[in-house]
Amino acid sequence: MADKKDKWLPLEANPEVMNKYVSNLGMVMSYQFHDVFGLDPDLLCMLPQPCIALLLLFPINKNVRESESKEKERIEKDGQLVSPSVYFVKQTIGNACGTIGLLHAIGNCQDKISFKDGFLKTFFEKTQSLTPKQRADYLEEDDSISEAHEASAQEGDTAPPAPEEDVNLHFISIVHKDGCVYELDGRKDYPINHGKSTTDTFLVDAAKVCKSFMDRDPTELHFTVVALVAAD
Repeated sequence: MADKKDKWLPLEANPEVMNKYVSNLGMVMSYQFHDVFGLDPDLLCMLPQPCIALLLLFPINKNVRESESKEKERIEKDGQLVSPSVYFVKQTIGNACGTIGLLHAIGNCQDKISFKDGFLKTFFEKTQSLTPKQRADYLEEDDSISEAHEASAQEGDTAPPAPEEDVNLHFISIVHKDGCVYELDGRKDYPINHGKSTTDTFLVDAAKVCKSFMDRDPTELHFTVVALVAAD
């Protein structure tokens, strides 16, 4: 899951913890993370609007790895269109997928989100023109973000595992950019384009992407979805 031996404590899929975390990093909370209780239309419509990103926490197992291998083969054979404005960060730190997921969600909605002075404002200003790997290098070299991540990881409802413990749960982000819905996974080499979308249909389109992950493992229950939505 990472290129280095460095590992952070896993971040819990807890909107309250996430909101405190990004607020401490300088995000103005006109948008907040919110639990998604189901992906059916009647449950999605209960979310505050607009919804501008989803975070999906899912288990990595044999079925996932096989599906990802087929996906990579298909893209390498047929190619895909990816907007150059998609903000993407490689994950090179173990268990950092929670923070990478938050950065993907927020980084692709900078036209809607405001920042106070702090880590996020500086990070996006300094890394906007960098490559995904260079952005990862910036994270590795900034002690303030690792310290903030660790503090947030310890505030969840359950005690986090030790950093050296293998964790098979993984965060990705799903965002709308330039007319398409994208899956952003720092383990992969590039964003995955899941097809056409609009700001009006994004939530339903993103829910379909989440369901495609769940369909790989119909008996698996360890899926969690969190939405980035307008504050109440």
